[in-house]
Formats: sequence, structure tokens, C-alpha cells
Amino acid sequence: MTCHACGAPLTATARFCHKCGAQVAGAQASGWRVGLPWAVAGAALGALVTVLLLRLGAGSGGELPDAASVSDDASRIPPPASRSSPPDISQMSPEERATRLYNRVMTLHSQGKSDSAGLFLPMALQAYAMLPALDVDARYHVGVLDLTGGDYAAALAQADSIRRAVPTHLFAFMLRARALELRRDPAGAHRAYRDFLQHEAAERARNRPEYTDHQDNLDAFHVQATQLTVGRTRAR
Repeated sequence: MTCHACGAPLTATARFCHKCGAQVAGAQASGWRVGLPWAVAGAALGALVTVLLLRLGAGSGGELPDAASVSDDASRIPPPASRSSPPDISQMSPEERATRLYNRVMTLHSQGKSDSAGLFLPMALQAYAMLPALDVDARYHVGVLDLTGGDYAAALAQADSIRRAVPTHLFAFMLRARALELRRDPAGAHRAYRDFLQHEAAERARNRPEYTDHQDNLDAFHVQATQLTVGRTRAR
């Protein structure tokens, strides 16, 4: 008996060719051996998806660190409570998926897990890039993600986009201050801190929903802006 594929001589009981690996015509492997390669591949894929979902769900929620904690770790947050089961991200809207990934990156970064945060950072940026449009809050999230990755130029671009939409929006000043600090431009950063304080009262009186969502971040930034601007004035 010979292999129908390569012509190599085969024994009468052979099921596969010892030379090319082709199955011998008329021979059938036992059930578990036939399904083994697909079972292994399926198990590996399932394990990968499970790990990603667990990582995504375990740290979401809780208060978000803003650009302040990204650049100098000034405001740490406690780790959020773990959940009993991972969320089904396939049932989320694109906006919800983007926000959850943002939360995950920020939580990991605030916990000092920079390697893990780096794993999810490109996923989060891609999730926002796939949205049909970005509102001010989404642009702030993207800017903070850019700062987390050390891309101050991209963060400045988001700040400029926010400022074009709403010239006195506080998020624009916050992103500019952090980005200019990363760019080692203390004078420019000071102007952003000063502009934040100049417009803060009027802006917060508008009760924008995104201000409510990021109230703790705004409060922390106000404290630092006050300290830095007062200290600079006294130094003169």
C-alpha cells in the first residue's frame, strides 16, 4: 500500500503517511484524536477571551484619576471592589466599551501597574477612534490617555479641540497644563493653571454633566493650580 499523496510505501495498518502526514484513504482516526487540534485551539481562544474580560471587568468603576495623577501621581485612588463575574462587553455600546477601557487604564495606572495599563492603552485609544464623534468629555478621556502614554502633542491637540468647541472649558486648561509640563514648558503650564483658576467659578456654575462626573479631579486640580500659581507669584 502506498500514500495517495506522495507515493511513500505504507504498512497495512497505517492511518497516516509517515512522510507527508496525509491520512490514508479509507482510514479514520478515533474520535478524540480527530477533534484534538480544534479542541486545543478553541480552548486557547476561550482562555484568552476570558482573561481579557476578567482584566477588563475587575478594575472598572470607581473614581477616575485625571491627568494630575498621570503626570505626578499626586492623587491616588483606592482600588475598586472586584466583581463576581466579568461583564459581557459584546452587549455594550461603542461609547460604553470606550469608557470601560478608559476606566481600566486609569485604574491600573493609579495602582502603579504601568505594564498592565500599557496593555490596555492602545485598545482604549482605538475604541475612542472608532466612535462616530467625540464630545468634550470623550476628548478629555482621549487626552488623558495620551498623557498616560507620554504623548503630550496628542494631548495638546485634544485640548485645542475642546477649546475650539467651548473656549473656556476647564478640561482644555487641565490637559494643556499637564501636556506642557511633560513638554518641559513651565511658563506655558503656569498660564494654563492661571487660566483654569480665572474661568473656574463661572464654568463650574454652569453645572455641566462632565464636571459632575469629574468633580474630584477638578477639585484636586484646583488645589494644585492654586498652590503653584500662588508659589510662583511669591517667588517674584
